Amino acid sequence: MDKIRLVIADDHAVLRAGLKLLLNSEPDMEVLGEASNGLAAIQMCDTLKPDILLLDISMPGLSGQAVAKTVKKQHPEIKVLVVSMHEDESYLREMLQAGVDGYIPKKAADVELLAAIRNTYKGEHFIHSSMTADLFPAFKPQKGAQDAVKCLSQREREVLYLLALGHTNQEIAERLMLSVKTVETYKIRLKDKLNLQGRSELVRFALQNGILESMENPEK
Repeated sequence: MDKIRLVIADDHAVLRAGLKLLLNSEPDMEVLGEASNGLAAIQMCDTLKPDILLLDISMPGLSGQAVAKTVKKQHPEIKVLVVSMHEDESYLREMLQAGVDGYIPKKAADVELLAAIRNTYKGEHFIHSSMTADLFPAFKPQKGAQDAVKCLSQREREVLYLLALGHTNQEIAERLMLSVKTVETYKIRLKDKLNLQGRSELVRFALQNGILESMENPEK
């Protein structure tokens, strides 16, 4: 079995030790190294080439946002999953703009973190459900994007909405009573209509253009 190779970047030694113990106890995960500051995190990504960087936002030296931008620029194949105590929408917005692949609060249960890691490894964009309800409505529609939103069918909006909530293709298929193949077809249509490249860009578009708010409050 191929293991998910991880680097943990957090300035709290006790938290790093706990995460390392948790992750190494999983048969499909392996912690390659730990970094206590932003510069060390970048250096570890350069030398160890992990599959996923678990990244705190507030660290000595370089900020989590700076680390994420650097890692994604130098190693776009490395997934960056934010694990932070911050649940303010401004932090989420900044990290999404930096190109991270997921965001989960530190208070999340162990099983949720493991699910986030596995989904991120598979290329799914993961954002914890506690963030969606409180934070996503704060994203405002971008100018010039509303015409693109209007061209989407109701089913395409539903698929995009569930993508933005962090659901996997299988989960979307089950919720909408579709096949996984059909969900993939809708994703291709969405990318074509919106001129976007990957799942991360679709999620970012949904967040920035009010898709979640419009689906949760259809009368507004």
